[in-house]
Amino acid sequence: MKKRSLIEGTIICLLGVLSLTSCSNNTNSIKMKGSDTEVNLAVNLAENFTKLDPTFSIAISGGGSGLGITSLMNGQADIANSSRPLSEEEKQQFKDLNIAIKTVVFAEDATAFVVHKDLPLDEIDTETLSKILSGEIKNWSEITEFKYPINIYGRQSSSGTHSFVKKKLKIEFTNAAKEMTGNAQILEGVKADKTGIGYVGAGYVAHDPSASQGVKILKIKDKEGLGAISPLDQSAINAGTYFFQRPLYQFILADSWEKVRPFINFERSESGRQLISDHGYYILENQKNEI
Repeated sequence: MKKRSLIEGTIICLLGVLSLTSCSNNTNSIKMKGSDTEVNLAVNLAENFTKLDPTFSIAISGGGSGLGITSLMNGQADIANSSRPLSEEEKQQFKDLNIAIKTVVFAEDATAFVVHKDLPLDEIDTETLSKILSGEIKNWSEITEFKYPINIYGRQSSSGTHSFVKKKLKIEFTNAAKEMTGNAQILEGVKADKTGIGYVGAGYVAHDPSASQGVKILKIKDKEGLGAISPLDQSAINAGTYFFQRPLYQFILADSWEKVRPFINFERSESGRQLISDHGYYILENQKNEI
């Protein structure tokens, strides 16, 4: 994750940089936790929003969708960024705790699969990918001339991206898969490992081309009659034909809604939508501009 500058009158607290407790606790203070897929975008949106209203302080940290949702339950966040919907268990937990929340879907994301730049592979079908991630295929020699064991770089089970890939492919990940803390760590692992394969948010690599140096973004083939599709192909995403695409969520405490509303309205303004697009995410055409 890139460190960002502090704007005058604004404190943006990043995981590992500043503690959330250092942020003010007034009605113009928002705490946002959750998805690593969304964290860089959230920081950029917050910086630009607080340029317009420097009375706000927004504390942002990643750690995964599950952490953000748990933080809502514990009263440690106003907004949980999540790259997955709430599970039935989580819905019941909020109900049992008598905590009302609102849901905002603000963008569409794609998950990219990456391998080392020297691996002789440019595309992969979902059936083969399932066998690799579940551990059925263990050596690259089964699909390429590269005769080395496959190393998998994935996320922890609390990650929304982990859950998304698992559900899309209908698999259980092999226990041999390495559990990394975020996009950056996965990319660094694959860059240093010619036998590696991992998955990251497409917006993460699209927004920062230097992040993808040293790796190759695989095209994915799913259905017969459709060619292999890149997660960076916006026309394919708009058409809904890329296999690993999903909505991005923000779950918001109902009690925090009024103070959060100006920030959400900024996200849905032309400036906010442009920032979302610039980060490599896709705007929902039916999204309203103000709520």
